[in-house]
Amino acid sequence: MQGGPLMRWQRKAQETSLRSHTDNGSSSPLKIKPRTPGKGLPSSSCVAGAKTPKSPGGCKTPGGKSGESLNGSRSSKNTKTPSNKTPGRQQDRFIPCRSTTDMEYGHYALMKKCDDDVENEPANGNENKQEYQEHLKEAMEVKDCKILNFRTKAPTASNSNNLHVLYSCGKVGAKQSTSSRFIPKEPDRILDAPEMLDDYYLNLMDWSQNNILTVALGNGVFLWNADNGTITELMELSIPEEYISCVSWVQEGAILAVGLSTGVVQLWDTDQQKLVRSMTGHAARVGSMSWNAHILSSGSRTGAIHHHDVRIANHQVALLENHTQEVCGLKWSPDGRHLASGGNDNLINIWSNQMSSAPPVYTLTDHQAAVKAMAWCPWKPYLLATGGGTADRHIRMWNIQSGASVGAYDTESQVCSILWSSEHKELISGHGYALNHLRIWKYPTMTKVVDLVGHKSRVLCMAMSPDGTTVASAAADETIRLWKCFAVDKQVKKAASKPEKNLTSGLSMCIR
Repeated sequence: MQGGPLMRWQRKAQETSLRSHTDNGSSSPLKIKPRTPGKGLPSSSCVAGAKTPKSPGGCKTPGGKSGESLNGSRSSKNTKTPSNKTPGRQQDRFIPCRSTTDMEYGHYALMKKCDDDVENEPANGNENKQEYQEHLKEAMEVKDCKILNFRTKAPTASNSNNLHVLYSCGKVGAKQSTSSRFIPKEPDRILDAPEMLDDYYLNLMDWSQNNILTVALGNGVFLWNADNGTITELMELSIPEEYISCVSWVQEGAILAVGLSTGVVQLWDTDQQKLVRSMTGHAARVGSMSWNAHILSSGSRTGAIHHHDVRIANHQVALLENHTQEVCGLKWSPDGRHLASGGNDNLINIWSNQMSSAPPVYTLTDHQAAVKAMAWCPWKPYLLATGGGTADRHIRMWNIQSGASVGAYDTESQVCSILWSSEHKELISGHGYALNHLRIWKYPTMTKVVDLVGHKSRVLCMAMSPDGTTVASAAADETIRLWKCFAVDKQVKKAASKPEKNLTSGLSMCIR
């Protein structure tokens, strides 16, 4: 077929020959005249005089008219372009022909342009970039912080005896315990407590078995009857410089022990609102007291502990001396066999019930701060829970039978007081700096049940109602909050007591 299009190898040979004649032997693409899309290179018929009917860029069109020459001039005004026909030698406008492209020179020109842009960059380009980064940080709210930090964590504080420890409250605290019962997170009642002394070492509140809540405010003692809500002022000191330093109810009865800043211990009959007795012997204020039947133990700022037998005239029957600083925690065990004392010297002493000046049975030194919070487990008389101050922030469990520590738990805050709930096998702790809340723990896992938040200042002391359902917390914000956190479901309790009752009746029938 002589009238058909040329073969591919023939077209490439003609293009190479044409390029060599046009460029005078140069292969630089800068000397090649750019072609308009849709207009291909002239075929060899235009150069050698041959005719190519189907070439749109050739000398002749199918209509016999003259086409466009190589230099762009037209030989005729009536030039027609064939429609709906695929060009034989037209290149794609998006994909260049690699055979006609000088890739090496293109790379050289591209890199040279980048170098020129860097050289022509203004001198204040770094300043503009820095300003742009600052604006970007502000817009994304990441100014003065790092998105990624690959440095190691800060070393933990050493367990040194330093009361000025700087600490932080972590977001991740104690493990959360799943509780099926409902615990109100709001207080059931809030009472005003003006002139409440903000002193960590004092014990200014107690709840009697007759459902009377007593609190010391400044130089006076007030009684609040939880049954009818009446308030009675029991006593008030006549000297303004003196103040009440601690109060403690006897286990059974209406006798209240009141410790004064002068070192005197007074016994008051609350039914008669009458002073029964004043007992001296301490050289400084009395900050803590605890009853064991007719024996009243009191600890003073000097570190001495006195045993008072309130039945006899010579009331001081023993003197215990092992603390070097103020005794701020004092508790007798439920069985009356041991007395636990905590002091500002970070020590816990366990004393026997022998009315003598013998040394303590155990001296526990694990706490790194003052030990005020102390509570004996009601169903395990040998188990003692203690809490440390600001530099310690731990609740520690002790087995008094062996004197060994059976657990230490970080509370993230100063521990001011601890109470046990025998009904739910839980304990509640009151905290000061920096959380100022109450936390309920599940025993023995010591997982957090709930946090009771409401106080604006540290919780100085706590007391539990005689039925064990309500906890009163007194804080430095001069409020007393009543929390019904240990309420008992009567139906569940009744269902749980039925099998035991049936078993007892069956045993009685067998005995008969």
